[in-house]
Amino acid sequence: MAAVELEGLEKAFGVQTALKGIDLAIADGEFLVIVGPSGCGKSTLLRVIAGLEAPTRGDVRIEGQSALALSPSQRGVAMVFQSYALYPHLNVRENMAFGLRMAKKPTHEIRAAVERAAHLLGIEDLLDRRPKELSGGQRQRVAIGRAIVRQPRLFLLDEPLSNLDAGLRVHMRHEFARLHRDLKTTMIYVTHDQVEAMTLASRLVVLNGGGIEQVGTPAEVYDAPRNLFVASFLGSPRMNLLAGEIAAITKSAIRVKLASGDVVSAAVEAGRAQVGDQVTLGVRPDALTIGKGANGFAATVDVVETLGAARAVYSLMAGVGQPVCALLSGSQAVRHDDELRLCFAAKDAYLFDADGEAFTRRMY
Repeated sequence: MAAVELEGLEKAFGVQTALKGIDLAIADGEFLVIVGPSGCGKSTLLRVIAGLEAPTRGDVRIEGQSALALSPSQRGVAMVFQSYALYPHLNVRENMAFGLRMAKKPTHEIRAAVERAAHLLGIEDLLDRRPKELSGGQRQRVAIGRAIVRQPRLFLLDEPLSNLDAGLRVHMRHEFARLHRDLKTTMIYVTHDQVEAMTLASRLVVLNGGGIEQVGTPAEVYDAPRNLFVASFLGSPRMNLLAGEIAAITKSAIRVKLASGDVVSAAVEAGRAQVGDQVTLGVRPDALTIGKGANGFAATVDVVETLGAARAVYSLMAGVGQPVCALLSGSQAVRHDDELRLCFAAKDAYLFDADGEAFTRRMY
């Protein structure tokens, strides 16, 4: 296993800055997931750690030693890419053994390593097949097996499931979780898929525009987003964000007047907030219910998406441009143009100031 430290890491391509002052410590045996939108610098960060790109500034330390002078092969890392990158003229056994053969390892050692990895991945019966004879999921397992046989100190995984269909992605997520548990190796996993990020990570790094927005466990980042970007990026369907202004401040909550004219409460610490300040109220779709409570607003159903056990109901509010999404039970019958009152508990609300920074929520 390997601990990794990134210190003041920057990477520029001409005038374009891809990474901006990345400081991050990754512990031995950790499954760290880097998540963010396309173009935020995720893959560039992984390539700098691997040694495929040199940083413009900063340092990469592996087990306490700077790795900047080391080639990718000397860093003890193995990288699995979005594309499987298998040699079409070689069978599975030869593809998995290729790196060890290039390193001139003994034949018996190569054979044993390939068989161990094939058994771990459940692909023993595929060893004599060519890549064209494999499904997408099988090819991805071979690519992972090729990395495993090298027995690296550090696995780097660059969106490895993005080319697979939805059902296979779920299955392969389980496989990665099991592999991490069995191999006990440090893994750094890059994805733009928040479901992968939330289900796999022991710790999440949310990246945006080349910089780190927030680091924490999936529960910490989801329950206490630091700013508007993190709040809106994590969660499916996304958090509802409604513009408003502070109407009143009490000991237990802040009252917010929305563009619709409704006044609702958010159980957050006031800090330096003052009446009249512009804020954004956040409510996750699963926190909204149909009811007659005081803490809510009127809305008209626009679109209903049936999701099996649940329904995503998108409704329009007076004076609000974007629809509000409520995740309701599939048994609740709602239709286009129905008039609803959507309510939520003050403790389930989030509040963000004019700069997009989160107010501290009161925990009950």
